[in-house]
Amino acid sequence: MNKEKAPTFGLRVISVNGIFYDDRAEEIILPCADGELAILANHEELILALSDGVIKIKQPGGEWLYGVVSLGSVQVANNRCIVLVNTVERPEDIDKQRAREAYEFAMEHLQHKQSIKEFKKSQAGLARALTRLKAASKYSD
Repeated sequence: MNKEKAPTFGLRVISVNGIFYDDRAEEIILPCADGELAILANHEELILALSDGVIKIKQPGGEWLYGVVSLGSVQVANNRCIVLVNTVERPEDIDKQRAREAYEFAMEHLQHKQSIKEFKKSQAGLARALTRLKAASKYSD
């Protein structure tokens, strides 16, 4: 049986800490404000904001790689995709205890009187901690 290879595109996932992924990919699924967006080979050009969440990368051959990301953006052009995010980490690398502590810290701060800026920062911290906890439970051993 002659299995046809799936088309691929160039993918780079970069954070302030370095390059998370730099290779060909069959697909990437990205977290956006209104749900998830899948990018395949030869996708139309776009620039889009990303939300906190999990990226799912289908590598050539079909194996999936997961990463927990914070806010960022994606650019797709010329069969290449560049994902720029503040942070990205593998679910198995997440310190669950530290994530739980961050969640509790953010919850506690949300209960205190704060400026709008402080409130938004607490909300963002809560969202990030919750995303990390869920991903660590779902995508790691």
